[in-house]
Amino acid sequence: MKCLPFNQSLCGTAVPVSALYTQKSCGVGEFPDLIPFADFCKKAGLRIIQLLPINDTGTDSSPYNALSAFALHPLYICLDEMPEAQVFKADIKKIRTAFKPHTPTERFRYRDILHEKNVLLHAIFNKAEPQILADAEAGELAAWINANQWVIEYAVFKNIKRQNYHASWKDWKECADMRAPSAAKITAAWNDPVLKREHLFYAWVQMHLHKQLRKAVAYCADNGILIKGDIPILMNEDSVEVWAHPEYFRSDLRAGSPPDGDNPTGQNWGFPIYNWANLKATGYRWWKDRLLHASQYYHAYRLDHILGFFRIWAIPEGETTGLLGKPIPYSEITIDDLKKAGFSKERIRWMAEPHINTEVVQNAVNGDYLYAHGLLRKVADRIGAEELWLFKAEIQSEADIHRCELPPEVARKLSQKWTDRMLVKAGKDLHGASVYTAAHQYRDTTAWRTLSKDEQKRFEVLVEEKEAEQNKRWEMQAEDILSELCASVDMQPCAEDLGAKPVALPDVLEKLHILSLRVFRWEREWAKSGAPFIPLQAYPKASVAVTSVHDSSTMRQWWEQEVSYTDMLSFFDAIHIDGTVRKALCSTEGEKPAYTVDVATALLSALVKVPSVFAIFPIQDWLGVIIDELPTVKAHEERINVPGTVSEANWTYRLPVPIETLSKNKTLIKRLRSITALR
Repeated sequence: MKCLPFNQSLCGTAVPVSALYTQKSCGVGEFPDLIPFADFCKKAGLRIIQLLPINDTGTDSSPYNALSAFALHPLYICLDEMPEAQVFKADIKKIRTAFKPHTPTERFRYRDILHEKNVLLHAIFNKAEPQILADAEAGELAAWINANQWVIEYAVFKNIKRQNYHASWKDWKECADMRAPSAAKITAAWNDPVLKREHLFYAWVQMHLHKQLRKAVAYCADNGILIKGDIPILMNEDSVEVWAHPEYFRSDLRAGSPPDGDNPTGQNWGFPIYNWANLKATGYRWWKDRLLHASQYYHAYRLDHILGFFRIWAIPEGETTGLLGKPIPYSEITIDDLKKAGFSKERIRWMAEPHINTEVVQNAVNGDYLYAHGLLRKVADRIGAEELWLFKAEIQSEADIHRCELPPEVARKLSQKWTDRMLVKAGKDLHGASVYTAAHQYRDTTAWRTLSKDEQKRFEVLVEEKEAEQNKRWEMQAEDILSELCASVDMQPCAEDLGAKPVALPDVLEKLHILSLRVFRWEREWAKSGAPFIPLQAYPKASVAVTSVHDSSTMRQWWEQEVSYTDMLSFFDAIHIDGTVRKALCSTEGEKPAYTVDVATALLSALVKVPSVFAIFPIQDWLGVIIDELPTVKAHEERINVPGTVSEANWTYRLPVPIETLSKNKTLIKRLRSITALR
């Protein structure tokens, strides 16, 4: 979509489409609900609406777990606006009534609503089938399919997935020959006269979703409201793209993150990583098509986990944690490198292969020495007559250990030993010799603790040399990929650049005019005593400033549960709340005030003055200015997602009151306008 001028600082709000609640909604936010929400935003002075990803995720409520990079989510279709659905008004009303929330904090029932909508969509399609099939031959639907060829793969995939009760394509029993299809087989399936009507159902739904979203986005633009989308970097392994285009992915490796303070064993997200070499050979065609498709709906877009374009933390298939991951691209550590650094063949083996002491297993089986030996022989080979063992060659991952039918405590202990190594195997060189990367936590290993000070120093020097080389590789890769992608569409790119940032990241973002992300609570001088917050005036203009994100607590919950009194004072200093305002808020010396309308208003009024070109705050944080009108809503009930947890509450947040009620709330509109006017 043609990008509107970004020569002024704007306020906006972030909200999932699913959270938009109107009196006409069928239990969940729908694309047309963006229209009344845009009216509300216009009244409040909010000029940008940022959405979470809106792609089809099947039975999973997480918007970051898409089945398709192109298909829109059927959950967001408005049945009332479908011409073919006019004779189903009573059925639509029944769904609307069944899923109407009874309390301001009630989450929507994702799977139930999706099921009911799908059932009714099939009924509508069946009723209008002759008309739709004719339209698919020489009408609007035919033209739309011709302009959206991706829908062919999507429809075939969805239809086979339905026949297999939504199982992963790797587990399909029906149409098992389509687990690894060629382009010709997909085309043949699409044209199969027996299956054609089922395939056309999915194309028909997608066309209506497209039309409804385009209409809503056009309305927003006509009223001066920008739409910012969200492009997840990774694709679910059980997606159309990985199924139909495995050449673009590496399914032997999983994306994740290395260990850090909050995640001592790292994270394994389970998504395959990209095969950038194969994508580059096509001129990054798939990625460009993906962005071009998104540009029909968005003025700006958030590039999720932009650090992954520099380097991705790649974890071998079969590992459950991120401990044995490696950055890709990486600079390999060779046997020659290690020998030149003064390490013998025996020392290298000690550093690269976990050595299991018999006692590790013996202690886990109540001291039974013979039983411990019997268990160890299943997974390891003894080193001579020593009470030391090396994992067998056939043990290639943690999953292999768990397949050996060991007692749970023994399996757990051996899994811990499996990751106890300084060097992580990264493949082989041209001569067949192993090459390595340094384990992210190599200083926490048994081998490291046994090295002399001199050996430790020599290893650290080698690692530093390799890291310097890697930083150059990361910069080259990111600039190559992102320069191609950003130039391919007329949308403003915005980075989600949270995490351990590569050295070159700021320069690459500046060079390519990509806005960085600034989360107020995490913008601190961490190396200084007390980690004071960075002053507001130090924020770069080329950035998006936010109060919270979908994976964090809201501003209210952060204030109530995470901010100490000392932190509060530091935060006040950084955002320039002082004098009479501070005295009015902090009536009791040494005590943090409760989160009230006054506190919310003071914080928001200060934060909107940030120099960042965009100040986009979640709708929950903006609603803090009428928190006294929502007494039954608790802070934790406003949260969208809690990472690392599986819960029906995740991703099912909705507005506490309908949009119509927000638009009529004169107090809310007046308070928001007075705040947004400060920009």
